[in-house]
Amino acid sequence: MTMGFAVNGYPVSDSPDDVGQFMIALEKTGYLIFWVGLFKAVAGLLMFFPRTAPLAVLMSLPYAFNILLYVTFFAHQYLVIGLPDFAACVLLIYCYFDWYRPIFAGPHSLTETTPASIQTASGDGNAL
Repeated sequence: MTMGFAVNGYPVSDSPDDVGQFMIALEKTGYLIFWVGLFKAVAGLLMFFPRTAPLAVLMSLPYAFNILLYVTFFAHQYLVIGLPDFAACVLLIYCYFDWYRPIFAGPHSLTETTPASIQTASGDGNAL
């Protein structure tokens, strides 16, 4: 849909409201909507592959949050769409939290994470 807006323009009425004027201003930049649409398409494609799905969820969080803010402050009639969209993103982050856990872990020393058999093979002199 965003890519369609980039090609065809954002549909606004003859006398656009604040949201319509904002979207017209974005359209005049000429590139922002295209790149956002491309980014969303890449994130959507990455969700099809289990190995890259957690990364795709992180990529989709900024625009899901943007949708939440948009429907909360401007387009109240679309709260039915915006709230579940953001809630699904938060739920998927919760489901993939084990994948994200190493990002938040502190630095570990080699002796804490490496088994003794590997340390012995590395030549540190502690044979069993």
